[in-house]
Amino acid sequence: MSMQTIDDNIKGILELNEKISENSINKNICVFGQGFVGLPLALSFAFRGCNVVGVDVDKNLVDETNNGETHHTETFHNVSIKTILNLMLEEKRYKATIDAENAVKQSNNIIVTVGIPIKNGEYILDYLENACINIGKNLKKGDLVIIRSTVIPGTTEEVCRPILEKYSGLKSGQDFYLAYASERIAEGFAFEEFANMPTLVGAINEESLKRASEVLGIVCKADIVGSSCIKAVETSKVFENVQRDLNIAMSQEFARFTEGLGIDIFEVIKLANTHSRVNLLTPGPGVGGYCIPNAYHYIEPKAKDLDLDMSILKLARAKNADLPKFFVEKAEELLEKKGKKLSDVNVAVFGLAMKDFSNDDRISPSVDICKLLLERGAKLKAFDPIVPTKYDFKVNTEEELLKNADLIFILTKQNSMNFNCDELKKYTNKEAIIIDTKAVIQKDEAEKSGFTYWRI
Repeated sequence: MSMQTIDDNIKGILELNEKISENSINKNICVFGQGFVGLPLALSFAFRGCNVVGVDVDKNLVDETNNGETHHTETFHNVSIKTILNLMLEEKRYKATIDAENAVKQSNNIIVTVGIPIKNGEYILDYLENACINIGKNLKKGDLVIIRSTVIPGTTEEVCRPILEKYSGLKSGQDFYLAYASERIAEGFAFEEFANMPTLVGAINEESLKRASEVLGIVCKADIVGSSCIKAVETSKVFENVQRDLNIAMSQEFARFTEGLGIDIFEVIKLANTHSRVNLLTPGPGVGGYCIPNAYHYIEPKAKDLDLDMSILKLARAKNADLPKFFVEKAEELLEKKGKKLSDVNVAVFGLAMKDFSNDDRISPSVDICKLLLERGAKLKAFDPIVPTKYDFKVNTEEELLKNADLIFILTKQNSMNFNCDELKKYTNKEAIIIDTKAVIQKDEAEKSGFTYWRI
């Protein structure tokens, strides 16, 4: 892309400025959490004319962000998030801080993107509760608070609302506005989907719904669908994620069935999806990221309270959680046919991200597979050019990855990866095995090059 094109695209982004007046109640916005959701959301408000403060507890992240550095790979109008960040810093439309007190005091609209992590199947509310405490201590009459995290249904009214009222001494719906809006973006498409994905918002009263819709409408140009039932909006978001977890588990079982029949799962899915009411997902190495693997655990506590059996959803989650083990055992099975064990071989892993073309390795099946391989004695190297996390087994080049490899796992695609079989065989040991979970290599090409090839 030429510099002129980049400049034109930057100009296009700046022209999105809503020309919000300096005294507008919507002008000053604070976004809690500056991760994969919070940073692109904050910048989306900034380049549309708002003054935005991004709050995060990670001082190193805040310092990097204020220096114009980010590991995120989002783009908008073909302009990188790093370029947009630096532009907004230069325009003084955006800054990051660990000072939650002043950030809230300077803002009229506070948006919370702090997540609820899951550990050993149990949810942890500490981060969200602490954010609400900091907000409550500094909340002013007339402020708007929007919770924009994926939460256990009921969290906004049963957890956030009491904390905000307790620490502020104010009454929600009377002294300040309170709403919940679903976060529905896919990483890699954040700017585009914040603007063009319909936004769901629930609020405690009509005034809060109107105010939240106005603020969200600065960024969202698609429909803003309002509801007087916050819990319904919270639940719809969790259902959106759980149905994908369920569908992915189903696609894996379909893959095992077609493997048994000796036919190609990807061809079968392509044929089935010609039906206008069918949309089968393609199988992969597992379910990763922050949203889908956690979704069932957001439903489970409420289901227990209601004495409901969610066995289908629970089974799907368990099946997907076991996928890394399945792929490691598949490797052992293929090696056994050659009279080898995992402890005998060099393993090369393409990809550490939780999905293709992402740098997010949170709850990544690829990382889980690597850990299992190491536990079983494999000599392991992994390569992912855009995941910033450091691992003892991570290498910097494909040549280093493939040197003397006996077994290759293809788990995540990145733009710079080369899966040409002739190139792969230059570095690997003879008769190496390829386990291709992304269907990037043709079986006949792999076998022609001397590989033993297995595709999901």
